[in-house]
Amino acid sequence: MADEFTAYLSGEKLYGDDFSPNQIYEWYSDEAERFTKLGANGRPYGYHQLDRIHAFRFIRAGHFNHVLGIGAAYGDEFKPIAGNIARITILEPSDTFSSVTEIFGIPCEYKRPNILGDIEFESDHFDLITSLDVIHHIPNISHVLAECYRCLCPDGIMLLREPIASLGDWRKPRKGPTRRERGIPLRIMDNMIKNTGFKTVHRSLCNFAPIPAILNKLGLRIHAYNNVTLAVVDALLSQAFSWNNSYHRTSLLKKFAPSLVYYVLKK
Repeated sequence: MADEFTAYLSGEKLYGDDFSPNQIYEWYSDEAERFTKLGANGRPYGYHQLDRIHAFRFIRAGHFNHVLGIGAAYGDEFKPIAGNIARITILEPSDTFSSVTEIFGIPCEYKRPNILGDIEFESDHFDLITSLDVIHHIPNISHVLAECYRCLCPDGIMLLREPIASLGDWRKPRKGPTRRERGIPLRIMDNMIKNTGFKTVHRSLCNFAPIPAILNKLGLRIHAYNNVTLAVVDALLSQAFSWNNSYHRTSLLKKFAPSLVYYVLKK
């Protein structure tokens, strides 16, 4: 087991992607109420400028008849393009959102995700799928990406944002992350996207780790990625330090690096 976890923590393998159905059920039960247990209810959405720079500016002219949000909670991520959306479906395991029927005036339906990762819609169904910091909570990521690809209409768009660092050793208690979540090694993420069949419209690195840490140290209650200037600085620093990409970041130097990857993908 020690040798196996060496491969996971080095970023050579992705933990959970080859789990059996029983292992997936165990994982799902641990993560199902992650949003409410972390106390995220009522928190302002903190990534609007990050989303604009790395994703929405590439699709702002589009009109979307039916959008799927994977783990999109209250749907705050759709605010910048709300005028271009006719209908939203959100996959959420939590019961927190069961009474929500519209988002920004758009009809919205919440559904529980299939535990094994199947998306229970017909093929070529959605114009847009978003998954922003969600699928690293899921064990069998490659299957879920394949399902997203299947459910997208031809020329449909998927916006995908995920951590590319380990988030610590997930075998041990951690402050902040839920029990099961782990980052996705960038090389593995790139290969899964390519193997699924997606075309990459845009790919960029973001979330330069020292920025939120410095703001917190200074006692500044600023949502860094809702701030235009800070989001631009973050993008520049993330690009400048893209060479310093490692998965399990155990030293201070390794933390001077972007910690998220953002994709705009097309079927």
